[in-house]
Amino acid sequence: MKIQDLHSAFLTHQSVSTDTRKIKENDIFFALKGDNFNGNIYAQKALDSGASIAIIDEEKYFIDDRTILVEDVLTTLQQLANYHRKYSKAQVISLTGSNGKTTTKELINAVLCKTYKTIATKGNLNNHIGVPLTLLTIQPDTEIAIVEMGANHLKEIEFLCKIAEPDFGYITNFGKAHLEGFGGVEGVIKGKSELYEYLIKNNKSIFLNADDPIQLDKLKNYTKKYGFSSVNSKYYNIEMTEAQPFVNIQVENTNIKTNLIGSYNFHNCCAAITIAKYFNVELSEIKTALENYTPDNNRSQIINTKGLYVILDAYNANPSSMKVAIENFNSLNNLHKTMILGDMFELGESAEEEHQNIVELTKNMNFDQVFFVGENFYKTQTDAIKLRNFDELKVFIKNNTIKANSAILIKGSRGMALERVLDCL
Repeated sequence: MKIQDLHSAFLTHQSVSTDTRKIKENDIFFALKGDNFNGNIYAQKALDSGASIAIIDEEKYFIDDRTILVEDVLTTLQQLANYHRKYSKAQVISLTGSNGKTTTKELINAVLCKTYKTIATKGNLNNHIGVPLTLLTIQPDTEIAIVEMGANHLKEIEFLCKIAEPDFGYITNFGKAHLEGFGGVEGVIKGKSELYEYLIKNNKSIFLNADDPIQLDKLKNYTKKYGFSSVNSKYYNIEMTEAQPFVNIQVENTNIKTNLIGSYNFHNCCAAITIAKYFNVELSEIKTALENYTPDNNRSQIINTKGLYVILDAYNANPSSMKVAIENFNSLNNLHKTMILGDMFELGESAEEEHQNIVELTKNMNFDQVFFVGENFYKTQTDAIKLRNFDELKVFIKNNTIKANSAILIKGSRGMALERVLDCL
């Protein structure tokens, strides 16, 4: 079947699925494969559950004319998404970066949806499967699609750009994330900059954090850029007036009081404001959107529980995001402060050094207690409390009382799932 014919069928159904547990009536089911699963096996189940079509790539699972045999299911999904993206009238904003992608994406969507019909990446579905699935949620009346792009190796962002064909792009930052896959910080910069390369090659527009010297240098000769800065008068001026604990912003004589903790969220807000201004969203609407936005999904969430003030930032962690989270937490005044820090993953040969760097960072800071959790932190040299895994942490907390009225920072990589600590406090 040609992609345009499949797209015609898609327009009739307007919904795809890759999981038989979430099939809706008339979905098109894509039988994806992974290292430990083969979606072809579930084609019959998908049809029985209400799917109208099942896309397969193994002939032995062909059932009837409701099954479509293709050479490769994943490639077909990506081709369909690209075809739909070009078919739609929506403008596409893509963003990537080492830290803050998902929060920034949600903030951009929050401000733009005040004026436009928007869709945005759900959660962090930002890879070679998630980007196509996001593009396929573009509706006939969608005006702007905000597409998050993640990567852990070179050429991945380049590939995602070929699928999404963005009209605009923004890079949050370049940090120490996925060092194992990128081969170091220079590899991270090169990999994330593939978004710049696509946009420049195709004469598209770039949004720029002009406070970031790396971004400023890479785009110094490019004219189709729209930037913000708290210090550089050549760019749209936005200032942070306070971050104790929440980020307050001053822009065009307007004060915006957010529910986002940590100065590291300042530039995320700035990006949303700048992009919204580019699209002519009224500043009053921007202010309302940002002041009403409340973080969730374990990202800088503020939780008050049993007399404890918890900053739950346990969705993910890398050396860059861990450092700024710790420094911000240290800056909070008049509180008993406890940190529960979990291992950072995908650091490769840098793991030992980067975990020790975090330990050294905390040594002269004003914390009542620090818990380091995980095999990597357990190997570090420190007088602080080290625990090999979550089970040991659970036992320790059960047998030891954390001071009442304490503030607690919980941060670690996704695989550590440190949000489970909430049940122990």
